[in-house]
Parts: sequence; structure tokens; C-alpha cells
Amino acid sequence: MLLEGRKAIVTGASSGIGKATAQRLAVEGALVCLNYHSGADKAGAEQGVEEIIKAGGKAIALQADVGSEDGVIRLVSETAKELGGLDLLVNNAGIENQVALTEMPLADWERILRTNLTGAFLCLREAAKLMVAAKGGVIVNVSSVHEFIPWPGYAHYCSSKGGLKLLMETASRELAASGVRVVNVAPGAITTPINERLLEHPKEEHAVEAEIPLGRMGKAEEVAAAIAWVASDEAGYVTGTTLVVDGGMSLYPKFV
Repeated sequence: MLLEGRKAIVTGASSGIGKATAQRLAVEGALVCLNYHSGADKAGAEQGVEEIIKAGGKAIALQADVGSEDGVIRLVSETAKELGGLDLLVNNAGIENQVALTEMPLADWERILRTNLTGAFLCLREAAKLMVAAKGGVIVNVSSVHEFIPWPGYAHYCSSKGGLKLLMETASRELAASGVRVVNVAPGAITTPINERLLEHPKEEHAVEAEIPLGRMGKAEEVAAAIAWVASDEAGYVTGTTLVVDGGMSLYPKFV
């Protein structure tokens, strides 16, 4: 197993890529905390925990809003206490909505940045404190191909992911001497709840798939597999970079 005995937090783990990642980390031997945002997400996270335990793994579910400093401090502290440490963080929590730049309310901008960028920073900061003290660990940020691809209607989302790229690169340099690796995994179009609108409109889905050389949208489990590998010792010489998991989508000049 790639991650035997590792202690991990996966944020936003009640569904989609986060839930698939938590399950894959557990399969690879990690002890996992499935973080969820609110009561509406609790059932999904607890179901994930039940499935992991049923398969012979160990997992817990903890609520925390990653955009809250107090909430993140509590999440990291309780996870380390329950699991006996923390040496892997997967910063997965993320949200988006479509709105034209000139019509974008400040509240929309702040809401997206609060979760996608500030939340990732807070979790990274608190996890890194423990990892530096332990002289080792891995932080994986789930970014997006939109950390480098502009996406009209999603200026706030792209800005959050672009910021996450430079946060990762800067953190990787600061933390490398302490044995802590920091990387991004950037999914393309993946069949998850965040793409529910797209999946409900076959013509739009087909248009997206036409821009993907592999001819299909990706699966959450495929992103989870990439995260598990890059978090493992097999990727021990990988830091400060982005692993793109997009079926070749970013090779094309025309994007959705």
C-alpha cells in the first residue's frame, strides 16, 4: 500500500473528488479524516466513513468551515488527536458559480475566494506547523486547469485557482528544507456534483467532451488515484509543481 500508516485530512470530503480521495487514501493504508462544511454535508461524509470502516480502514468525519480560522485550527487539532498525528493534507474544498465579471457582486467574489484560496491557506498553514515539527509531510491542493486557463463567467474562480498555484509554489520553497512537499493536482472536466449543471444538459456535455482529446469527462476516482500517488513516497522527488489530470483538455486552444 502506498500510504500505510499515514494520517490524513481531506477537506470537502462529503462528495465528489474529496469523497473519492478519502476512500482511495484509506485503501492505500491511510487513516483519514473526512472534513465536511455543514449539516447538509454531514450524511455524505458519514457515509464515506462507514464505507471505509466496512472495508477495513479507519476514518472519522469532522465538521469545519475551511474559511474560518477558528474552525480550521480546531479541525487540524482534533484530527491530530484522533488519528495520532497529521502528515498528509488534501486541500480539496472548493465552490464556484457563474456570473459575468461586470455583474459580479462583491459578496460572490469574497465567498469564492474565502473557500477556495483563504481556506486552502488556513489549512495549509495549520497542517504545515505539525509537519515542520515532525520533519515531514505532504500537502496536496486540488486546483483546476483554470489555474492557467481563463474561463469567462468565472473570474473569481479562476483567480482563486491562479492564487492557489502561486501559494503552492511559494509554500513548497519555504517548507522543502523541513521535509514537507507541496503540490497541486489540477483536474479538468470531471463528473462530480460541481458539474451537475453541465451533466444535466447533454448538448453542453458533448461540447465539453469534444474539446478533450480522450473524448470523455474524467472520473473522481481517476483524480483520487493521482492524489494518492503524488502523496506517496513514490513521488518523493515531486514538489512545487502541478500535476494536470484533464484527458489532454489543456492541449487545445479552445476551452469551455
